Amino acid sequence: MDWSPPDEWPHIRTIESHTGGEPLRVVIDGFPDLPGETILEKRRYAQQHHDDLRRAIMFEPRGHADMYGALLTDPVTDDGDIGVLFTHNAGHSTMCGHGVIALGVVLPTIGAVELDPEEPTIRMDTPAGRVTAYPRLDRGSPATESNDPAAEGNSPAIRRVAFENVPAYAVALDETIETETFGTVRYDLGFGGAFYAYCDAAEVGLPLEPDSASALAAAGRELKAAIAEETSLEHPTDEDMEFLYGVIFTGESEGDADIRNVCVFADGEVDRSPTGTGVSGHLALRQARGEIAPGESFAVESIVGSVFTGRVTGVCEHHGREAVIPEIEGEAYITGTNTITVDPQDPFGEGFFIR
Repeated sequence: MDWSPPDEWPHIRTIESHTGGEPLRVVIDGFPDLPGETILEKRRYAQQHHDDLRRAIMFEPRGHADMYGALLTDPVTDDGDIGVLFTHNAGHSTMCGHGVIALGVVLPTIGAVELDPEEPTIRMDTPAGRVTAYPRLDRGSPATESNDPAAEGNSPAIRRVAFENVPAYAVALDETIETETFGTVRYDLGFGGAFYAYCDAAEVGLPLEPDSASALAAAGRELKAAIAEETSLEHPTDEDMEFLYGVIFTGESEGDADIRNVCVFADGEVDRSPTGTGVSGHLALRQARGEIAPGESFAVESIVGSVFTGRVTGVCEHHGREAVIPEIEGEAYITGTNTITVDPQDPFGEGFFIR
């Protein structure tokens, strides 16, 4: 086959990947430039001028209701390696832990960043601030033919990535909300790059299983709307961050992790991974309750059984609050490549959303 779309059509090239089962569609070419001196300014420009392309990339028939994406930009800091915006079914998030882990695999694999083999590090500028990824080079993998990282055809495989997140902190503990379906529900509020409400799944009477995904999505939507209506969130530096991103239901692990959780975010989107920013918020809440010590591991299992491991690497003062410096680690894999295009005559060129 030798067909290619006409030059005037959009040609958006992507690398497909997943972290713990959660997709990340990384746009590597074809998206318009995003002006702005900060990542939040670039995010605002994308929202105002190119939301049609976000919908085309995320929505059916080119994506699906639970698709997640990353738009790469130039860094906005002197020492940054890359800038990134994260996208989903309702717009753009402020930070994404599973996305950072996936990018830690994708970017060096495709040659978008060059790693120092002695200290492999990727400094990412995100809307929430600086996030630093640490790809774990697997020199014992079948892809590695020698111990010389400079040898041709000898790029060590990367499957595991840790990252240092922005400071995470507890906002409120043991709050309650009245809901039409579930009555009174107790929850905590935490920030881990985005604001989340955390509640015990027993409060809504739902198991944290794939068969309950639709019911969990509905419960998350209801709780998120109710809490957002009654709660005023304040971010210390950026008004664009002042919104409730998701609801995280917690319960007992089915494996060796400390807990299982399911994050419902955006418009009823169910995270297949344990949610890196959500795990960061867990660490902050446990620190606030005196339930975790610096350096202690805390493993969180997702709805599909994948696991992220979190650690508190430090405690700091953050704009008048006690905060923790979280480190989160997980696995990601590349699943394919794609070229997305839009026929100008296609009635579904901007996609459609069915939940």
